[in-house]
Amino acid sequence: MNITDSEVFVDTKFLLHRVKFSILLILQIPAFILSLLIFFFFIKHRTIREAPHNRALLILLIVNFIQLLFAIPLSLSFYAVGYVSPATPTFCTWWTFFDFTFYVTSEYLMATISIQRHMLVFNGHILRIRWKRILFHHLPLVFCLIYPITFYVFVIILYPCQDAPWDYESNLCGAADCYLVFNKFLGIFDWGFNNGLPMVINALANIMLIVRVVQQKRRQQRPVTWKQQRRMTVQLFCISSLYLVIWSPSLIVGLVQILGFPTFLAEVQTEYFVFILDTICLFLPWICIGLLPELLVWIKTLCHCQQRHNAVGSVITRTQLNK
Repeated sequence: MNITDSEVFVDTKFLLHRVKFSILLILQIPAFILSLLIFFFFIKHRTIREAPHNRALLILLIVNFIQLLFAIPLSLSFYAVGYVSPATPTFCTWWTFFDFTFYVTSEYLMATISIQRHMLVFNGHILRIRWKRILFHHLPLVFCLIYPITFYVFVIILYPCQDAPWDYESNLCGAADCYLVFNKFLGIFDWGFNNGLPMVINALANIMLIVRVVQQKRRQQRPVTWKQQRRMTVQLFCISSLYLVIWSPSLIVGLVQILGFPTFLAEVQTEYFVFILDTICLFLPWICIGLLPELLVWIKTLCHCQQRHNAVGSVITRTQLNK
């Protein structure tokens, strides 16, 4: 590669980083504001907050909000300067730990929500029994929060390795953790069990739920509230689709690489598919706000109250000036 080609490559990469930085920043600000509105709404509306189908969703939104606060700024910093700063193994270790933990926690929560939605739609009475509610609702959510942290503490923080080939010119330091580079079994397990399995469960649960809802609507063999069923089904389908659409390219490329083609779309995976994964937490608040009609009504009420307050303030000001 001559000097001219090298300069073109550097300029192209710099431009690509600036575009990614702009996209993340533009999407992060409204996602942050919408997340706060959703939390205030749940705080003020206890009945809606404690509804079984909203509990797991609220946990997912909290994890998503933490990712907005801590994970996205790290990517923004990288795209702003074009390199990892500080360029140290310790920083890369903790960055990948937090990112991987957030990714897998969100995936498992989404898969759990998909399974629990079946119970809520077709066997909601199960959750009225305390021990069944703990077993089928609370414990799976606790597992979703504890397992990813525990797994990545062992394979990233405590893994015995001193020479990880970190790439300080790539996002996430090239995701060159020792267990991924030097331990093929752990790498495949991480890809299959931690990333692939939740998405498969997510997809199958959505398909089965839609089929069962349609069949039950046709049969009408028992008294059901079709409006409530439809609402929970649409909510699950929209949120699940976000995860499936964004995760599928990365998972498919990873599968091909594991099957014996390690360089297959490697650059595309690093430059684009990994970047796309960050957009999940940026789009999730938008989807949730559109699927909670009570939230939209509450926001409109707040806007109308603010407009009336401003109008009253203007009238008082003009009255005082006239005097």
